[in-house]
Amino acid sequence: MTTRSQRGMVKPNIKYSHNLSASTTTSISPLPKNLVSALHDLKWKNAMTDEYNALIQNKTWELVSHPLNVNIIRSMWICKHKHNFDDFFERHKARLVGDGKSQQKGIDCDETFSPIMKPAIIRTILTIALSKSWHIHQVDLKNVFLHGNLNEIVYIHQPKGFKDSSHLDYVCLLKKSIYVLK
Repeated sequence: MTTRSQRGMVKPNIKYSHNLSASTTTSISPLPKNLVSALHDLKWKNAMTDEYNALIQNKTWELVSHPLNVNIIRSMWICKHKHNFDDFFERHKARLVGDGKSQQKGIDCDETFSPIMKPAIIRTILTIALSKSWHIHQVDLKNVFLHGNLNEIVYIHQPKGFKDSSHLDYVCLLKKSIYVLK
């Protein structure tokens, strides 16, 4: 078994590290308390724009006129700091999520699931990799669970801060899943 330090990976203790530049800490914008503050901070606005562009490129939805007598799910932005493997700040991450609480069983969804691996599967894979001396790398895949097509008809409101100015009253008919969707 090889430890992290034997591979040269060390996490420096910030309070003993005098060679970190002050610009490192000032380049991190604090987590926004609301959407307005996120949209006024260039770093968070860029993170939201990256996410929005990825969703558009993936053809996640199509804009349609607001249908009558259907449930429209609220969409919201979640902002967080992403850290790399040694817990140093990597980037600002914004994610557009659906409000799963506003979905109605039998109308918008049939079941609730979370498309992630169980911890037991991860432990099994790591155990096999360790026993075979395989190299393990961590990869951050953007929008990895958002490529599956939806079979259900689900509508969400246009993302706040990114509404189509020529179709303000339109809603998004989802073609592919978004986070927190049931």
